Order: sequence, then C-alpha cells, then structure tokens
Amino acid sequence: MKAKRYKSYNTELAETLRKGAVGIFPTDTLYGLVASALLPDAVRRVYALRKRNPKKPFIILIHNPADVARFGVRVGTTERTIVKKMWPGKVSIVLRSSGTKSRYLRAGGATLAFRVPASRTLRTFLRKSGPLVAPSANPGGKKPAYSIKEAERYFGDRVDFYCDKGRLSGKASMLVSIIRGRIETLRK
Repeated sequence: MKAKRYKSYNTELAETLRKGAVGIFPTDTLYGLVASALLPDAVRRVYALRKRNPKKPFIILIHNPADVARFGVRVGTTERTIVKKMWPGKVSIVLRSSGTKSRYLRAGGATLAFRVPASRTLRTFLRKSGPLVAPSANPGGKKPAYSIKEAERYFGDRVDFYCDKGRLSGKASMLVSIIRGRIETLRK
C-alpha cells in the first residue's frame, strides 16, 4: 500500500498516529521515524524498520515535562529544576523509569530519554498525537535523512505516511543524563 502524504502536522495525522501508524516526519532536529510511544506494537515496528538493537531505547517526544509521569518516571526537585532550564529545547534527557508500564520502551534498562521540542508547533501537535518515539529516519548505521526523498530511499512504502517540510538542516539533539541530581553529557 502506498504511503500517505502530509504537508503539515494536522489533526488527521495525529489521529493516524494514535491508531498505530508509523511514518516519517520532521522533528525540531531531523526527520524522525515516528510512532506512538503508548502502543507497544507500533514501537516494535519502528525497531524492525530501523534494524535497531532492541536493547537500545528510543528518545520519546513529549508535549510538556509532566508527560514523563505516563512512563513511570518520578522527577525530584533537583531534576525538575534542571528540566525547566533545558526544556523546551533540542536537549534529550535520560531519566530513571520504573514499573511495568513502560517496560517495552526501556529495552531491559531502567531509564528512558525524553525531549520537549523547541518547536511550539510540534509541541501543539504532540498534545493531539500523544508522546512519540522519534529516532532519526534512517536504518541503523546509515546517515540520517534530511529530506523526504532520502527517507523514501530508506523506507519506501514500508511506512504508513510521510510529512514533508522540505530539506532540514538540523542535527541530532544533545543527550544528557540526570541521575541522582547529577547531569552527565552523553552526546553533544
């Protein structure tokens, strides 16, 4: 089946994602291979499409910092202060997660990475779509896609949709860890 085309974040696309679709769309950094973080089958499909090590969790895009609670994350006072300084922004933060609620996302570990995007438009969309896993749009070991044409070469019609915002010039988000109130930079 041919992948559907979108030109912008819209209500129909949000609904499509809430129903389990997997596709390509622009994040605030790069094109991402996205799916609902709340649907285990959609998350597994992203792992398969990217040929990603199942022990390596994805970054989850969220609408606001309070969304981390949906994944078994408790943010203490120190972490909350740090998060408020970094979000919204192009910084993904690794936080401790527990319980069975998000086990399928943690890939056997005890942490998850989240980002509240810098883009207000994308944050508004996330309020409608819900949290999304959003690794870069490329198979493991390949160069990230900066355009829909590049993403199509990687994924063709194996995804459900493409949302085209032209050529992007971003780079992967900075990745930091906040464990026991300490910040550690994992990726600049």
